[in-house]
Amino acid sequence: MLTQREDVEVHALKERGWSISAIARHTGRDRKTIRAYLNGERRPGERKTSTPDALEPFVEYLRLRFGDDPHLWASALFDEVVALGYRLSYPSFVRQVRAKGLRPHCEACHGVKGRDHADIDHPPGEEIQWDWFERRNAPWGATAYILLGTLPHSSRVRGTICESLDQPHLIEAMDAVLRKLGGTARIWRTDRLATVIVPGTADVQPSFAPVAKYYGVSVEPCPPRRGNRKGAVESSGRFVSGRWWRTMTARDPVSAEASLDRFCSTIADGRVRRNPDGSKTTVGALGDAEPLKALPAVPYPAEIEVTRVVAANALISFRGNSYAVPPGLSGSTVTVRHRLSGNHLTIHGASATLLATHRIAPAGAGATVRTFEQRQALEAAVLSAFTTQSPCDRKSNRPPGPEALAEAKRVLGSAGKDVVVDLESYQRFVDDMGAKGA
Repeated sequence: MLTQREDVEVHALKERGWSISAIARHTGRDRKTIRAYLNGERRPGERKTSTPDALEPFVEYLRLRFGDDPHLWASALFDEVVALGYRLSYPSFVRQVRAKGLRPHCEACHGVKGRDHADIDHPPGEEIQWDWFERRNAPWGATAYILLGTLPHSSRVRGTICESLDQPHLIEAMDAVLRKLGGTARIWRTDRLATVIVPGTADVQPSFAPVAKYYGVSVEPCPPRRGNRKGAVESSGRFVSGRWWRTMTARDPVSAEASLDRFCSTIADGRVRRNPDGSKTTVGALGDAEPLKALPAVPYPAEIEVTRVVAANALISFRGNSYAVPPGLSGSTVTVRHRLSGNHLTIHGASATLLATHRIAPAGAGATVRTFEQRQALEAAVLSAFTTQSPCDRKSNRPPGPEALAEAKRVLGSAGKDVVVDLESYQRFVDDMGAKGA
């Protein structure tokens, strides 16, 4: 096998009039090898194998099958060619099919890959792109739903961790990301999220339209099956996944979000970019210069609703804090509701019964919120379970009582009339034997 440098040298010597034998002596290669490269029969960097191509007898069959179904699974096709006499393994089969380019190109499935496309201009402050970044088996034992918002002009990215993908959690997450960015762009671009876009259309959900009006923005969905239209946030997702998530050491959502904020404001904002004049800058500098719209004073008043299980100490956990409920509900499931623009949360039991109302503590503060009345009720319930009686004496002598002896006599008497046992005589006999022994 000749390298690219050797191939160039061989062709240059041939152009000078050297014979194949002279080139072979000069390069230390076989004449047939030199002739094959000069005739285009072999290419540099590709080693000629001495074994026959195991797939060659089946190439025409594979072309016909791919003509029938361009999306035919390779594993199903492998079963067919094995029945026809193919003897290599499945990985070898897949590698040979790819090397020969047998599967036809499908324009609808490949998107913009492999064809011409145009770069999209993103003026400063014009657009923010949204996307969910989801990871199962998070360190805190649940799925982590992370909403990322990216400004495509500067590539600045911010994110927040959510408990759910429903619309109220999405609205809360969007507001949190925008406040970390310091404002909002004029256009919100998303993929076709069912919580934002009516499925099968390009129209905004009626329940989400007031949210867009509240923040004074327009909502633009990506064209169907064209994820590259929001490539900035998809690139951010890959970057955050590889540089932050895989090495994160936080063990709870509150600490993880603090870690994400530090990562975005340092490492992510420190990435090098180029100004139009070619001078160096950073993502952070470009992001600081973007003219973003001011945000409303409070978030859109969506209502968050989650379920919790009451602990034995009559507390439920919510965002790094504990909130009290009346005693006697240990192990039951309750519903926690919180309106984003408010400062309180409510806890409801079965049939939407209001159990408690509390002022919200700062997320991750580790506070225990319990009213004086709830504390008194819990103490009363705990104390009522105690008793002042002395513990039982488990070492005293307690022979069978009269009622137990009578029942034993009745049971033994029912076994048959041939055996008659006088328990009183037996007891006197036992007492006499004990006295003699003493």
